[in-house]
Amino acid sequence: MSFSQQLCKEADHIFEACYNHPFIRGIADGTLGKEQLIHYVKQDFEYLNAIMQAYAFGITKSSRREDMEMFNTSISFVLNSETHPHVNLCNVAGVKYEDLQGYPLAPTAQHYTRHMLNASQSGTLGEVIAVVLPCPYIYLDIGERLVKEVNPDTSHPFYEWITFYGVQTEEVRMHKYLKRLDELAEAATEEERKRMKEHFMISCQLEYMFFDMAYTLQNWPVQKQCTAVSN
Repeated sequence: MSFSQQLCKEADHIFEACYNHPFIRGIADGTLGKEQLIHYVKQDFEYLNAIMQAYAFGITKSSRREDMEMFNTSISFVLNSETHPHVNLCNVAGVKYEDLQGYPLAPTAQHYTRHMLNASQSGTLGEVIAVVLPCPYIYLDIGERLVKEVNPDTSHPFYEWITFYGVQTEEVRMHKYLKRLDELAEAATEEERKRMKEHFMISCQLEYMFFDMAYTLQNWPVQKQCTAVSN
């Protein structure tokens, strides 16, 4: 069993929990609420900015053009394609995508982005791949399974979201990342492999927490209250 296969086997229960989370179930049956959609898009817009920065750190640690191209392709995908599922959610919620950009990070989103950027900035090339891999991997898994389970047509409110992640060429890029991770793991020290595994598993857990953050409308617990001024 390869290093990436070991990671996926160990994280299988987290993949399953993500698929069965109420946020994803709401996508599946078309009942996810407006506020959940808005909160998710606000936070995911900022998260995607961070993962592009993490990919960029991967480029700085790359000595092979093949690796640079792998990360560059992912950056281009986020910039030019991953706006489409966001727009789908915004259309269902009845809001403009442009109006949901530039908001502060909620606790889970902040935790996730800091975890990813810290590991990708200070770690090795293998650590960069390990920390960014769960996001596209889990979304690909969810999309493929929803296409089979729901088999949505264009009347489904989240048809574009489901088919975007469930019917695409993302799998080709995933294979490149998995193959490269295995190559780097073979040459890595035991200590580096432990860090790679830790980064991967934490990112998987944070993917689940991200869905939960959106579903529960998580925010910072102490908010500034506006008080009326009486004469």
